[in-house]
Amino acid sequence: MQKTKSPAEVLQSFIDEYQINPFSLSKSIGMAYQSVANILTGKGRISTNIAIRLGKYFGNTPKFWLDIQAQSEIAELSTDKKFTAVLNKIPKVVKPTDKKGKEPKAASKKRKRTTINPAVPKKTAKVKSRKKIKAFKTGRKVNK
Repeated sequence: MQKTKSPAEVLQSFIDEYQINPFSLSKSIGMAYQSVANILTGKGRISTNIAIRLGKYFGNTPKFWLDIQAQSEIAELSTDKKFTAVLNKIPKVVKPTDKKGKEPKAASKKRKRTTINPAVPKKTAKVKSRKKIKAFKTGRKVNK
């Protein structure tokens, strides 16, 4: 498995490539110098706010910077013995099955005739008054 680069290494490579210093970078993206310095020393992380700024400045996407941060954190956690011990204790969820050993089917919904779904046949002719509709549903006779 290949080693993932840390956000500090990637940011440093961009600083070297564009021949800028961390102070001018911090001023250009409107951040405190200490925030940029913390990222470069590995003490700070790339937040969404910083990722958007770096993406705009270097002409790439915020997702690029957030992916680097996420990959770095995943690699760091995968080497943490306490965390892997906790992970090993977590069981994998199993889908419920019915008596025959098959997965249950989703309950079917009753289809209604609409203008969107005219495939459902009409049950009765159109009724104009609310009284007649109510009488039809309840099975009562309507007085005229």
